[in-house]
Amino acid sequence: MKTLLNIIWLVLSGFWLFLGYLLAGVLLCVTIIGIPFGIAAFRIAVYALWPFGRTTVERRDAGAPSCVGNVLWLVLAGWWLALAHITTGIALCLTIIGIPFGVANFKLIPVSLLPLGREIVRTDEPFGARVA
Repeated sequence: MKTLLNIIWLVLSGFWLFLGYLLAGVLLCVTIIGIPFGIAAFRIAVYALWPFGRTTVERRDAGAPSCVGNVLWLVLAGWWLALAHITTGIALCLTIIGIPFGVANFKLIPVSLLPLGREIVRTDEPFGARVA
């Protein structure tokens, strides 16, 4: 079922969101200071491409640098990517078939706004990243 949902997601909105995250990652990697943000954008791009069956968990070892980085991310790229998720989510919710995909877009907004200090894991092991 997850594979079928991911394929429909890919056709309806996943590919375009993936391209948006890739563009943000490339633009952020142009400068040396932006490389960590670009890597985060690439990580989220893969998640936005194939989201069903995966979730995000908070990393407990992320400290103040990730908080400062999230503020910078929010200003540089997060706001625009979240706006893309909001727009796509509203458009998908206009049809009955698209409602689950619109809700999935809305669930991606927090990770698009504040990605640092979070890890993407499979849904069948959401606490696997926390156990060290």
